[in-house]
Amino acid sequence: MRDLAGGFGHLLAGQRWVFRHGRWFGFGLLPGLLALVLYAGALIGLGYGADDLTAWATPFADGWGAPWLGLFRGFLTALVFCLGLFIAVITFTAVTLLIGQPFYESLSEQVDRSVGGDAPESGLPLARELWISARDSIKVLVRVLLYGIVLFALGFIPVVGQTVIPAIGFCVSGYFLTEELTAVALQRREVELKDRLALLRGRRAMVLGFGVPLVLAFLVPLVAVFLMPGAVAGATLMVRELRGEDEEQAGADGAEGSDAAARQEQPGQPGHPAHPAPQQQSPYAGPYAAGPRHPAPQQNPYAQ
Repeated sequence: MRDLAGGFGHLLAGQRWVFRHGRWFGFGLLPGLLALVLYAGALIGLGYGADDLTAWATPFADGWGAPWLGLFRGFLTALVFCLGLFIAVITFTAVTLLIGQPFYESLSEQVDRSVGGDAPESGLPLARELWISARDSIKVLVRVLLYGIVLFALGFIPVVGQTVIPAIGFCVSGYFLTEELTAVALQRREVELKDRLALLRGRRAMVLGFGVPLVLAFLVPLVAVFLMPGAVAGATLMVRELRGEDEEQAGADGAEGSDAAARQEQPGQPGHPAHPAPQQQSPYAGPYAAGPRHPAPQQNPYAQ
């Protein structure tokens, strides 16, 4: 549960970061706007053609009477559109990141500098980075499509297909969406796809806490465009935690502080008192401070 909340916290922290740095927010909007136009056209086309697609795929139902033919093909049409929407949510990030590779890489570097003072760089030419990004995105999308086909088939199961399967679908979408977003920072650190997936598997709850709310938000038109810059920033912050870089930075800062304290403690170093001030004696200390607290009682000379 702590990791789940931590992933959501990184998502919010990334959004706060870009809103505090307005120039980078506007800089990161450009690729998303272009990708949005492309995907809007594709989904509109799917919405108009889904009926024909289901009719072509189910010729065996042509002889069914009403209302079963309409219900069956209407259900399949809805599933086809949901599958297309599912794929759009996943591929939107990959395509947007591919279009905006230089934009988001610069944004991610700036986030690293603002919190850690050091921004790792891959040192590869832009063309090589684009090739690696496209190659890894295709590998991820193949996995997503396989999951999508399985979930699509399981969607025909009564009750479970309309309740449990969509929830699993959102989790799968959130997981791979997070992989795509963290790839920006991890590629700069020269982490291969296999190692990236292993890193995310080690903290699944955090990955889902970051990705699932983002998937749900991406279902709202235009929201994906405005959240993308903050999502890249938040993914960079999460990568730092997953790799323990914040702890290393804190340890380095602590070591520098210890070294400075040690230099002050060494004689001859600046700031070290060569002769410490003598301790002041208490003005109330009497000559009999070490003696008995209560004097011995005097004997009465008139006692019988």
